[in-house]
Amino acid sequence: MKILFLLSFLLHSMAFCKNPQTNTELQDSLSPTEILPAADRPEAYLPLLEGKRVGLVVNQTSILTTKQNIHLVDFLMMEGIEVKRVFVPEHGFRGDADAGEAVGNEIDQRTGLSLVSLYGNNKKPSPTSLKDLDIIVYDLQDVGLRFYTYISTMHYVMESAAENNIPMLILDRPNPNGDYIDGPVLKKGFESFVGMHPIPVVHGLTVAELAQMINGEGWLKNNVKTELEIVKIENWSRDMAYSLPVKPSPNLPNDLSIRLYPSLCFFEGTDISVGRGTYFPFQVFGYPDQKYGEYTFKPVSIAGMSKNPPHQDKTCYGRDLRNEPLTHQFTLAYLLEAYQISGKKDKFFNSFFDKLAGTDQLRKDIIAGKSEADIRASWQADLEKFREESQVYLIY
Repeated sequence: MKILFLLSFLLHSMAFCKNPQTNTELQDSLSPTEILPAADRPEAYLPLLEGKRVGLVVNQTSILTTKQNIHLVDFLMMEGIEVKRVFVPEHGFRGDADAGEAVGNEIDQRTGLSLVSLYGNNKKPSPTSLKDLDIIVYDLQDVGLRFYTYISTMHYVMESAAENNIPMLILDRPNPNGDYIDGPVLKKGFESFVGMHPIPVVHGLTVAELAQMINGEGWLKNNVKTELEIVKIENWSRDMAYSLPVKPSPNLPNDLSIRLYPSLCFFEGTDISVGRGTYFPFQVFGYPDQKYGEYTFKPVSIAGMSKNPPHQDKTCYGRDLRNEPLTHQFTLAYLLEAYQISGKKDKFFNSFFDKLAGTDQLRKDIIAGKSEADIRASWQADLEKFREESQVYLIY
């Protein structure tokens, strides 16, 4: 599987950008015989939107790569579709807001459209914001991890759409971590915006598949059901790699960061830096103490990526993972290594860790000194149950 996945990356790869330092010059080209996200199949969704008042859930990833990276908002308006409102998730409409940064309601200067933030205190569309809509279109590039908040936004949009009797159209996109399933499954009582569903850390589903599972398993409040319409990806299967044409959020700048993200994100529940404040976040980790390793980096404030990174302007010592293969899969090795070096025991973790893990068992197992093999064994039954339950919702 890993060999096939790596070959797929070589065959289907599109570079995020030509300059890794600035991340500004995006590659435009995509052969129509290659993987086609649903947005690149307008013949499949334009007829569903004609004559309707449309609300869009989009951000900087909502582009048509076959049409010179035109944004979906601009494309629909050019096609005469009546776009009434744009709802934006964490990181904002242009994708330049820091993780956790407040994103307010604004007006898009290019189109004059009202932008409604679905982050912070207003995670769920209000009835007022939906009252003049006939349909909601969701088109966000996800990365296939439970704690990536675009799927939490999708949950709340689905719930509000169901409560207000508005159908929802999902334009599906490939999952760049869709070739495997791994990690602890979220336990009841540990729900939060970084984990709303009883699914593994690496869930293996596309957003459309997950939307069907949310509906089918009754995970929306009061068991409401969203009227879903799905436009599928063309020429993609989950054993094929997919290189994103636009970075999905400010601190996932390339393919490797996306593949390492499952392994490194747990550090966000500790005091260990994952390279926020560098141009290679989620490809290194370290701490301002020489005992953590020989490799050094210094986080600094970077506009549009990380304004106030952990350990800002301090030299961090740790590991450089930029030579890891693109076939990398989730591991606890880095987390366990840093924990052992720290010697801090339970003080190694902060209150965010259990939310990311979706359970307190992982933290307890690490403190108890269990090996990665023993910890992994503890979640295998839950993973197998999830695999069985999710089968009915698979599209690819």
